[in-house]
Amino acid sequence: MTGGAGFIGSNFTRWVIDHTDASVVVLDKLTYAGNRDSLVGLPRDRVELVVGDVADASLVGDLVASVDAVVHFAAESHNDNSLADPQPFLMTNIVGTYTLLQAVREHDVRYHHISTDEVYGDLELDDPARFTEHTPYNPSSPYSSTKASSDLLVRAWVRSFGVQATLSNCSNNYGPYQHVEKFIPRQITNVLTGRRPKLYGAGQNVRDWIHVDDHNAAVWTILQKGAIGETYLIGADGEKSNREVVEEILRLLGQPEDAYDLVTDRPGHDLRYAIDSSKLRTELGWEPQYSSFHDGLAATIAWYEANEAWWKPAKDATENKYAATGQ
Repeated sequence: MTGGAGFIGSNFTRWVIDHTDASVVVLDKLTYAGNRDSLVGLPRDRVELVVGDVADASLVGDLVASVDAVVHFAAESHNDNSLADPQPFLMTNIVGTYTLLQAVREHDVRYHHISTDEVYGDLELDDPARFTEHTPYNPSSPYSSTKASSDLLVRAWVRSFGVQATLSNCSNNYGPYQHVEKFIPRQITNVLTGRRPKLYGAGQNVRDWIHVDDHNAAVWTILQKGAIGETYLIGADGEKSNREVVEEILRLLGQPEDAYDLVTDRPGHDLRYAIDSSKLRTELGWEPQYSSFHDGLAATIAWYEANEAWWKPAKDATENKYAATGQ
């Protein structure tokens, strides 16, 4: 798998080790978002970490030739960073995906592609609709446009070359081992370090949240049962406004629920995401374990409280970076 030292990928590695007898080869470039410590404690006879670039065709070809399946998590994924410098997003998300597709094509290896609901653009706050597998793509940032591009490459390689691939587009993940630049861990660790949480604009933007373990259970289900060439949307009916999320974090940490600051909104900030995951549930039988956002968030807060040594080294640098932009 690629990106296995990142947030979702490291949790997927742990999920596979805990729930199956499979072994995992992790390819990760170990950029700032990849962390060896996210794989600490996993059995060395079942987890191998290879440090390298997903766009390195020689390395990728050698690794793909030695495995039964590839799950592609590796991605540049932070919207703010894509606005500041889109180039790494093109290299990892587009060229990296092309490199993998060529390798699985050559070696006839099963491939699953991890993507995001952000490829669909956004919905109005008062729109009852949700994204489905048939929603047209309408990306609005360099990040989401590169993910949309990678999705289309996968579909083309399935149709043109018979690559044995499935795709999934997931709503916003939260849980352990997520970098403190991301929304939920940033707000949790702000409170834990005596800082006030920050909200873009008026905090009305809505995201559809899913615990990372539920996402990864869905990915495994698709890998085992999914129909080749099909796309499955993964979501847990977790729509919350950013304001609601911050207020819930503050309540769970025993703070006044209005103890946050509003900052200038992000350019092109999507209004609302919402996933209809009925195809995944009906056809493949998946259901989320964390049907309650409150319960999943409480478990996540408990992890960050207990694992300061994991996130603390990146916290000050992250906040200094935001402070330089007034956010």
